[in-house]
Amino acid sequence: MDLTYTDEEEGFRLRLRAWLAATLPTLPPRPDPLDWPARRTYDLGWQRRLYDAGYGEVHWGTAGTSPTQHLIFLEETEKAGAPYVGANFVGLLHAGPTIAAEGTAEQRERWLPPVLRGEEAWCQGFSEPDAGSDLASLRTKAVRDGDHYVVTGSKIWTSHAEVADWCELLVRTDPTAPKHRGISWLAMPMDAPGITVRPLRTLAGSAEFAEMFLDEVRIPVANRVGEENDGWRVTMVTLSYERGTAFVGEVVACRRTLGQLAAAARENGRWDDPVLRRRLGRLSAEFGALWRLTQWNVSEAQRSGGVPGTGGSVFKLRYSHARQELYEAAAEVLGPDALDLDQEWTADRLSSLSYTIAAGTSQIQQNIVAERILGLPKGR
Repeated sequence: MDLTYTDEEEGFRLRLRAWLAATLPTLPPRPDPLDWPARRTYDLGWQRRLYDAGYGEVHWGTAGTSPTQHLIFLEETEKAGAPYVGANFVGLLHAGPTIAAEGTAEQRERWLPPVLRGEEAWCQGFSEPDAGSDLASLRTKAVRDGDHYVVTGSKIWTSHAEVADWCELLVRTDPTAPKHRGISWLAMPMDAPGITVRPLRTLAGSAEFAEMFLDEVRIPVANRVGEENDGWRVTMVTLSYERGTAFVGEVVACRRTLGQLAAAARENGRWDDPVLRRRLGRLSAEFGALWRLTQWNVSEAQRSGGVPGTGGSVFKLRYSHARQELYEAAAEVLGPDALDLDQEWTADRLSSLSYTIAAGTSQIQQNIVAERILGLPKGR
């Protein structure tokens, strides 16, 4: 992969940089981080501005946007301090790309434009209370009744369920099939009767997750993406986006945070500690390598028709631990201030603890790397 930029790509960077400089000062104040309805309005409003300016599809590599332009977009928006996808991340980074890859023409026409225009948000209904990290053990059942599925069960860690319009939902449509079969991927309207959402509060006090209870919820068969009982394969497409490209903006953010940490260490005298300097230097090299891996993953996804490959698991595995190490270093730099929950870095440190679990545990990623990349036999 050529990691240099062409004149055309540098022109894209300059135009984007100019647009950001003109647009960001006109944004309204950011809402309270704990007020997710307000954050939904703010985040979707930002997506609408991107759409109107011609940047709405940049995450998907469509409308003439190349993988390199996608990376430039992430670099420049992070450097400028622009909003990220926020409450719209499932729609933009998970469900939307999955529907683009696996949906019918009618499904793409129904669900993709509202996501790009910042009109609808999605949540993710994958994990279940009794399934642990073994997603294929899900029990939420869907019984066919004419042109509808009748769905009963529960989900947990349902991101942004309380502010979502749609849910990417995994259900078991054939309880007699082996656990990796008999699963279907449905788009569930969140205003359907029978849905109960209960927010879950995190260590940082935020409530972006929820548990969700489904009591005979009727979902049209037309909302199924992919064939019946082929949902595990479709899910692997979703997870490849989640692990392969959904975190790319965060790598840029971590590199910016690292620079802020170095500046803070110089100000408070901790820069004189050679062990700390060595630690920050190693992290700088780590995130530099992760950015190069990100560039490779995004380019490989584009070459394979838009779907990231197993390189996403390599990235997810190392990034999860590097992010935790970054915020451990932040605690060392900040000292007692690291215990202040009003500090943004403190909230980020608490959030980093979930990264070795969210989007597939580190143990799951190690298995994928061992089996699919190294060719080792499956564990028993």
